[in-house]
Amino acid sequence: MKGLGNMMKQAQKLQASMAKLQEELALKSVEATSGGGMIKVTANGKQQVISISIEKEVVDPDDIEMLQDLILAAVNDALTKSQEMVSQEMSKLTGGMNIPGLM
Repeated sequence: MKGLGNMMKQAQKLQASMAKLQEELALKSVEATSGGGMIKVTANGKQQVISISIEKEVVDPDDIEMLQDLILAAVNDALTKSQEMVSQEMSKLTGGMNIPGLM
């Protein structure tokens, strides 16, 4: 029974560490660009887009599809980078073990 108690303590410690990490990741951000930097998207560690910047030179009323594609590319890249950042931080916390269901 002592082993089970130690395992429960370790699980609680891991849970507390994960909660702290989630708070820290919400404050961290990554940036992605497309169109040679004409579109910039920033996302946080909660995979939320927190800002989009569009240079006016890339806005062409006759080519809305290009603008949409550039925004989509930058958003997807920012979210991918955010997921990679979270994965790296989680790996540090779990010692590289892949624990199903975490974040």
